[in-house]
Amino acid sequence: MSQDAVGSMHMKLSEERRAILINAVQRLFLDEFERDLSEFQASRLIEFFLGQLGPPVYNQGVHDARAHIQLKLEDLDGEVYEPEQPV
Repeated sequence: MSQDAVGSMHMKLSEERRAILINAVQRLFLDEFERDLSEFQASRLIEFFLGQLGPPVYNQGVHDARAHIQLKLEDLDGEVYEPEQPV
């Protein structure tokens, strides 16, 4: 993800990933709603949901990773502490 000059996030999908998602959205709409979507329509849905869900899901992932690392750092002494022998 990158940020533009005003700070909003943009997710850049590879062409392969985009094609897979477009196909998945088209299948979903056909299977669940008996509605054919054009590639353009499926692509717009993907862009909409990436814009709406991308930042909060990304931020939650960062929050979860930070909490996990913080727990590991707090237990660092217990994990790697080596008792010293008196001299």
